[in-house]
Parts: sequence; structure tokens; C-alpha cells
Amino acid sequence: MFRHCLLAFFCSLTIAHAAETKTRVALAGDSTVTDKAGWGAAFAKLIGPDAECINFAGGGQSSKSFRDTGNWKKVIDSKPAFVLIQFGHNDMPGKGPKRETDPETTYRQNLIRFIEEARAIGARPILVTSLARRTFDNGKIRGELKPWADAARKVGGEQQVPLVDLFVRSVDLHNQLGLTGSDAFNPPGKDGKADHTHLNAHGAEVIAKIIAEELRKVEPEFAKLLK
Repeated sequence: MFRHCLLAFFCSLTIAHAAETKTRVALAGDSTVTDKAGWGAAFAKLIGPDAECINFAGGGQSSKSFRDTGNWKKVIDSKPAFVLIQFGHNDMPGKGPKRETDPETTYRQNLIRFIEEARAIGARPILVTSLARRTFDNGKIRGELKPWADAARKVGGEQQVPLVDLFVRSVDLHNQLGLTGSDAFNPPGKDGKADHTHLNAHGAEVIAKIIAEELRKVEPEFAKLLK
């Protein structure tokens, strides 16, 4: 009995040590990054066995509210090696003073603060520009998130942070697919209305692969974690 207990004890230690030695990847973002409505779960499947992906993204979150609600603290407390940061959708006008930011001032400041605090704990921040909404005008993506994507791009350059330009990639993708092709990304909408913002399983897989593809270009160390 003692030998069995001892063996079980050492096995649990081995499992715990293996978990501790895995490289931790944290996701910070809005609903388009979550596991259920965004690309988070599909992206986690692309990460190899030597890493783990923890998704802290939340529906309705902006670069402002993510900190104010304590979610950013959870990211920092998890002690990740890498942090992927994507906001913009709820930073836009019409989302209320608790969430709205200005691309040139408060949004920019929030991203810089995320970067500085991630670096302070030894994590490597990676910016991801906003996923484009699949809303068309005259056969082309409207692209109303461009000011926030532009701001993230500028911050990335100034702070020398790797950046995945998901906005540009998703705009190009959906312009090529067109309205009908892009509708294949839509999850079931509420009250019969089409959801052109969030992702179904197919859309999540496509977007996750794009992010992984871009990460291989901009962050070689992260690329080692991908399958």
C-alpha cells in the first residue's frame, strides 16, 4: 500500500512539473478572441504540446474596460511567456464611456501600458490588430475599425513589438470571398439577424490559421510553439 501511495505521489509531482514547464500563452481581447465566439479555441489547437494557451478574452471588453474589470490583472497574474493583445471592436463610439477610447490618444495609451506591464513581468507582448467586421459597402468591406488598427500598428512600430495585422489580412480575405463567401463565417444570429462580427467554427479555424501564419513571420520564438 505504501509503495502504491508513494508511486502515486511521484506521478502527481511529475505531472505538476510538466504543467509548470510548459510555455504559457495568454490571450487578451474582446468577444472576437473568445473561445465560443472568436478565434481563441481554434488557435489553441494550433499550439504544440510544449505550450498551453489560456484565454482571458471576454465579450464586450475594450482596451479600457479590460483593465477596469480586473481581467488584465488576471493575465499578469498568470505569468505568461507571451501575451497576444487584440481590441478595437468595443473601443468604438456608441459603446459607452466605460468602454470607448480614441485611437490617437486613450487607445494608444492603453496598448502602451499593456506592453510595458507585460514586459515588466518578463512576458513578450504581441499586438493583433482588430478582426474586420464582415460588413460590405458596394461589394467591399467597410473597414470601420481601421483607425484602431492603424493606431495599433503605430504603437507596435514605436514600441518594437511584434504585430499580427489581422485587420489587413481579414479585410483582404473577405474582399476576395465577397458577401456570399464571407457569410460562411457567420455564427447563428439573434432574432434572425446575421452576425457579421463573430465567428462560427469554420471562421475560427480560418482566422486562427492566418494568425499562426503571421506569427511565424513576426515572432520566431513563438513560431517554435506552433504545431
